[in-house]
Amino acid sequence: MISSIILAAGSSDRMGSPKALLDWGGEPLICWEIRQLREAGVDEVIVVLGHRSDDVRRALARVNCRVMNNPHFHSGRAESVRIGAKAVQRDAEAIVIVNVDQPRPAEFIRALIVAHQGGNGVAVTRPVVAGRHGHPVVVAGSMREELMAASDATEGMRGVLHAHANTIADIPADDLCEVDINTPDDYRAALRRFGIAG
Repeated sequence: MISSIILAAGSSDRMGSPKALLDWGGEPLICWEIRQLREAGVDEVIVVLGHRSDDVRRALARVNCRVMNNPHFHSGRAESVRIGAKAVQRDAEAIVIVNVDQPRPAEFIRALIVAHQGGNGVAVTRPVVAGRHGHPVVVAGSMREELMAASDATEGMRGVLHAHANTIADIPADDLCEVDINTPDDYRAALRRFGIAG
């Protein structure tokens, strides 16, 4: 059982509209991302919504995923991590944690999952390019309770990863692991990087 959590609760202030609903080759970005996760071999996709959740939920009506709501999305990302982790099946072998504004193709995600499964005693697997850590991250299913206890006071996901610093596998990747959509300029650059007409 491979699970995944898409963090999509943010207010997208710099973008000016929900990132989850950005047009990505003719479909909402979040729908494309769910499809990529499924094609990568993920069995369960959990989406955590917050800002304009009703609008995003409508876009997901025909998509195979489980939707959770974070009513306190303004308080920080750690709350979304906790909500997503709580929804993960207890028998999950691994959990892929994805930010909605960081699209990755199926083959990229699949390579991380395969590397994680092949790691001996590895708790966390993440991509790295030129010494810089990227996204998404794959964590062992046994870390579910730690994710459920993540808080902004303990630096959220960063704090969880820090606690497992000695069992992290960094997987060499290309610059796809750094694509991050925060502004309209970022969005246009990401479309070009993925070869999608904007």
